[in-house]
Amino acid sequence: MKIDKGEKEIRKLVDTWMDASKKGDVKKVLELMTNDVIFMIPGQKPFGKEAFEIASREMKDIKIKGKSNIQEIKVLGDWAYMRNYIKIKMTLPNQHKIEKSGYTLTILKKESGKWKISRDANLLTVENK
Repeated sequence: MKIDKGEKEIRKLVDTWMDASKKGDVKKVLELMTNDVIFMIPGQKPFGKEAFEIASREMKDIKIKGKSNIQEIKVLGDWAYMRNYIKIKMTLPNQHKIEKSGYTLTILKKESGKWKISRDANLLTVENK
């Protein structure tokens, strides 16, 4: 099956997001989202880019490793959606480890020739071990 240019670009965005998160590069992650982005996660009200940035900076001492398994990407002109399965391992400063996994549903928008995350419903939950 042939992967179109838009899908390749979106896959690269996901790889860039995961790599920047691992490096703690909040600035790079922020560049991958629209200014009016909205995130939805269990147990919280939807929040935007500013709240995301604050939360990310508060996590600066947490080491993050993640894996992404994209299930579906559909490009519709300058818009696209993606279903993704993500596993995240976080190591806190006290070396306590937290693992989360689950699905996301993401809406992407092409702005100035680049795909950016516009809406994200993140269903990751803590894994029981």
